[in-house]
Amino acid sequence: MRDWHPISTAPPERNLQLSVHENDEVHTLVFPCRRTESGWVNATTGKPVFVDPTHWREWLEFEP
Repeated sequence: MRDWHPISTAPPERNLQLSVHENDEVHTLVFPCRRTESGWVNATTGKPVFVDPTHWREWLEFEP
């Protein structure tokens, strides 16, 4: 299992998988995100992602 890291250590401008806590549950986003100067964005669309993530790990690309 890949290791999760504290969100405070998230590198900028890299595709990452984010973990968020919502309603006392942990959720993992199913699309890659990037940390930019203006906040988190969907790495595929470039649109802002309005979440408050707690952890991150490397996004792994899967090929069919």
